[in-house]
Amino acid sequence: MSLPLPLGLLFVLLVTAAGGYAVATIGMKLASGSVTAFALFLVMLGMAAAAVAEIILLRNAELPVIYLAVIVTETLLVMVYAATIGETLSLSQLSGGLLVITGFSLVCLTG
Repeated sequence: MSLPLPLGLLFVLLVTAAGGYAVATIGMKLASGSVTAFALFLVMLGMAAAAVAEIILLRNAELPVIYLAVIVTETLLVMVYAATIGETLSLSQLSGGLLVITGFSLVCLTG
């Protein structure tokens, strides 16, 4: 039997899972040029963080909901990061992000 997670912990776990995937992706991108210990460390650290966070999340919710929540969180993190570093987001990229968020909202509303 699972107990519902407090909203704050839920948010931290979602950011940890999405951030873990982002860190692992950065490591993979670095390793695509040349495999270094640092690149492999980032991949392992990111994947481990994402896995632990998702295991905790999956004890409290169904797989499709958690999967979509992680994708939405990762989408938001990437869009904020891109804007922070000065990348311009095209209308199609912004629309795609909005569709991801809207789709998740529909799933949450309809149960």
